[in-house]
Amino acid sequence: MKRAFLGEFEEVVLLTVAVLDESAYGVTVTQEIEQKTGRAVGFSTVHTTLQRLEEKGYLSSRMSGATAERGGRRKRFFTVTAAGRRALVEVKQVREQLWDALPPQTLQLMGH
Repeated sequence: MKRAFLGEFEEVVLLTVAVLDESAYGVTVTQEIEQKTGRAVGFSTVHTTLQRLEEKGYLSSRMSGATAERGGRRKRFFTVTAAGRRALVEVKQVREQLWDALPPQTLQLMGH
């Protein structure tokens, strides 16, 4: 099986789409990332990352109906695919293995 390679921001975006489930579109993903991480992110950066993750097969999208409050524009909602779920599991496993391999004295030096 081919291993998933996700950049740190791709991982955050993919996780956020999974968290938001049915309500994940560009604006809600951007807001959730800012709220959870405390870091300001540009909508265009999130939008580009969503498109890239869809191209990689980790996300799928569907268009909603046009709404008056959006000036007749439609929203593109994203959902995590089976490949995206596998990628998240792989990334989590790698991170856990690295944390588990960390010598205890390293964290003591960090003041934890």
